[in-house]
Amino acid sequence: MLLPLIRRPERNAKPRSKERGFTMALVAMAMVTIISMAALSIDIGTLYEAKAEAQRAADAAALTAARVVSISGATGSNGTGWAQICGGGASTATQAAISMAQQNLIGGVAAASGSVSVQYGAGSAGATNTNCSGIANFAVNPVVSVSVQRTNLPVFFARIFSLFGSRYSGTTVSATATAEAFNPSGSSPMVPVNPRCVKPWFVPNKDPEHGSVTFVDATSGQLTTQGVSTTGVIGETFNLSPDCMVNRRGRCHLINPGTNPGPTATDATPPTAGTLQYVPGEVPAASVAIAANPSITACSQIQNADYWNAVAGCDQTTVYACGQSFANTVNLANNPGLPDNDSANAVQCLINESATGLGNGQDYLAPGPSTGPYTYPFQTLSGGNSALISTGVAGGSQITNTPSIVSLPIYDSAARPAINPIGTTTVTVVGFLQVFINSADNTTSPTTGGNINVTVMNVSGCGNSATGTAVNGTSPVPIRLITPP
Repeated sequence: MLLPLIRRPERNAKPRSKERGFTMALVAMAMVTIISMAALSIDIGTLYEAKAEAQRAADAAALTAARVVSISGATGSNGTGWAQICGGGASTATQAAISMAQQNLIGGVAAASGSVSVQYGAGSAGATNTNCSGIANFAVNPVVSVSVQRTNLPVFFARIFSLFGSRYSGTTVSATATAEAFNPSGSSPMVPVNPRCVKPWFVPNKDPEHGSVTFVDATSGQLTTQGVSTTGVIGETFNLSPDCMVNRRGRCHLINPGTNPGPTATDATPPTAGTLQYVPGEVPAASVAIAANPSITACSQIQNADYWNAVAGCDQTTVYACGQSFANTVNLANNPGLPDNDSANAVQCLINESATGLGNGQDYLAPGPSTGPYTYPFQTLSGGNSALISTGVAGGSQITNTPSIVSLPIYDSAARPAINPIGTTTVTVVGFLQVFINSADNTTSPTTGGNINVTVMNVSGCGNSATGTAVNGTSPVPIRLITPP
């Protein structure tokens, strides 16, 4: 039987015409809520990301300002030149902090100069002044705080509130960071420091420009000659020369000034003015990050691979234990001077010096590539061979990072073995020199060949009995982020 073509409505069916479209209204209301929540989460995520970017900008700026204070020699100058280094808005450290903060974008835009605040202080007192000249004293650890703010940060969906009469006009994020330049000299109790990438040149605790005066007090770690050259150690310029017999391997010794002493020679003779002789450290194999520039001829003059790489690159394995008795090893069987000029060739590779002498592409100290005297507080300028040139930095620009700044261990020359040792022997490191390498002589001249000309930028001491946990850093005056009390 065929079904009827026309069906009558069931008698018990309820009319539903009034409910038509109700589901669509519920869906629409849910969509508004879902989209609002999504919009809110996107804007909150944007603000969190901007806050993180502001914090990174503040961290980098504070560390940059502290580094400028460290490499300027302020902590060893006993007040001289502090106003030029960190004495207000026009000072070197403040300008470096502002520049670094602006290089770290916040929400895709650099913070305005007026939105970066830089303040200075000392130790636990924190940083509360725009001028650091009031803390100019050797026995302090300079502290710098940088606050970065970004206003009118663009958000996306929150703008809709302005359609309903709101005063909404964007939002603001800010961040603050505090960094310290830690000077261990004379601290009580003595605190050891472990700088990285120290060059394996152990220098005696003798200031070549002040006769028999030591760099640091071997007991307390206090600097002996505070201040700026010529009365102080900061800014002294002299030659580093290997304390070894010329053209002979295995004939280095611990007697300064290096006149091939007998077995009972003493260290009573002061170093020759203008020259400080060093002995090579023992460098473990495969412990360095090698730096090599194929455009620098000296980079191919490798004779003693491990030692050469530690000078031209970065030895991150050897720990130069400051303040620990006879904890470091020198290798008197390794002559880093003539005939092969291991040190000088490696230095030219390190600093991008294309030929012997000043003004051959390496970075230099203001006022220019000359024999000095160099202007204090120090300003480091980029040379023509600087790796920063490829990033857009013009030659002659002021820079805060350069391979020409290196750290050297100072050994306690008064506590060496009484009889001149041979081969490897241990010494006690009582401090570090931070120097700027001006040039290196890789010629075979019997008088100047192998010399490395340097300028002292800072000194730190830890004495011969430092205790506690060592402070690590990239320099003998470490910089570190801290949390103010």
